[in-house]
Amino acid sequence: MNIVICGAGEVGRHCAEVLAAQGHNITVIDLKADTLADLDDVLDVRSLNGSGTHADVLLEAGCAKADLFIAATSSDEINLLSASIAKALGADKVIARVHHSAYFEKRGMDYARHLGIDHLVCPEFSTALAIASTLRSPGSLAIEQFARGQIEMQKLPVSDNAKAVGTELSSLKLPASSRVAAVERAGSAFLPDAKTVIQKQDVVILIGESAGFDKARKLFDTETGRSRRVIILGGTAQCVWVCRALRDRGFSVRVFETDQARAEELAQKLNWVTILHADAMNTDALKDERVDLADAFIALTDDEEHNILAAARAKSMGAKSAVAMLQRPTYQHLLGHVGIDRAFSPRTTAVTEVLRLMDAGPVRHLASLVEGIAEVYELTVPLGASQSVNRPLREVKLPKNTMLAAVQREDDVFVPRADSQIEPGDTVIAIGPAGARKALRKLF
Repeated sequence: MNIVICGAGEVGRHCAEVLAAQGHNITVIDLKADTLADLDDVLDVRSLNGSGTHADVLLEAGCAKADLFIAATSSDEINLLSASIAKALGADKVIARVHHSAYFEKRGMDYARHLGIDHLVCPEFSTALAIASTLRSPGSLAIEQFARGQIEMQKLPVSDNAKAVGTELSSLKLPASSRVAAVERAGSAFLPDAKTVIQKQDVVILIGESAGFDKARKLFDTETGRSRRVIILGGTAQCVWVCRALRDRGFSVRVFETDQARAEELAQKLNWVTILHADAMNTDALKDERVDLADAFIALTDDEEHNILAAARAKSMGAKSAVAMLQRPTYQHLLGHVGIDRAFSPRTTAVTEVLRLMDAGPVRHLASLVEGIAEVYELTVPLGASQSVNRPLREVKLPKNTMLAAVQREDDVFVPRADSQIEPGDTVIAIGPAGARKALRKLF
């Protein structure tokens, strides 16, 4: 593919590294000649010094015949404008990176649709979902990004005294918006049916709409309902996204911010969070706030060395889990040695999302719940489809051991029921065995 990337910062550079390694032809545009010179020293890409908001620069970069244009500068406005111009010049698919919620959440208007942009990517949002998913259920396999957090998937060990134990799924009063996607038992996994009886020590993979997810989870996990304590270091934009992802999910959140003006701003913006104006590293503030009782400590400052030191200190003081945000992979190999459980990188998340969006096939593989047995697929139903649309799902013959887990219809996302109908243009999440991909493509 011919790919043009506007912006040679952390996200743009990482996109170039990954895509060039896959054999694509890459052109990188940036205003800073020295940044491009550094890029030329390590990557086999074409570089162009100029502004991505100028049509002549985009034409020189090859946007008129580009298969993909990625706007990845640090400015949302520049990314939106350059992506819109690239689309108008003839780029086949355009993706713009944004970090402000007003653009990503279509506050006031649908900016992408208005500007002709195919996709908006918000690394901070995607990273927040990944962090929140890890906190809610360590080891959970989430597809939440598909639905911008409106659908959850978690892997839950069944408690010995759970209501679900000894009950057939057909008799279990699961909310209509929830499904059991897979069951692991005695070291093996299978796709359940209506007669499957839940047993002690089973592990279930539960999927459902976020609004009613906790109600479904309580049937399997008796720990549901206990408020979990989270301490966050750094009142950054990433912190705001994480706090929003944890809202109404059973978390008690405290945020340390050293700048008083920023702390006051966060207190107004995040009224469900306790904001502490204090230096958590150079005082006894962590001890005073009982970090030893915290279920998780998350370091989200803009200084990754500071994040590593803070997370390591919190873990040594007794925090159950320590998470650090990193941009570069420089220190990745050190994390386990200093007690840090997980690290998240917005730039890596951005590239993962771009690669997903690049997959233009009719049925895309998103993730493996259980290798070969329960795979997650995403498909967009074409406008000309007729065989399986506009009919109740109970009348649609799905591939064997396959279920439709979620449907996205414009901005609405829901878990389909037996009487739900799939419409042309819908995007559907399906869960099934490895061989289901071909059958799904034929069906829709």
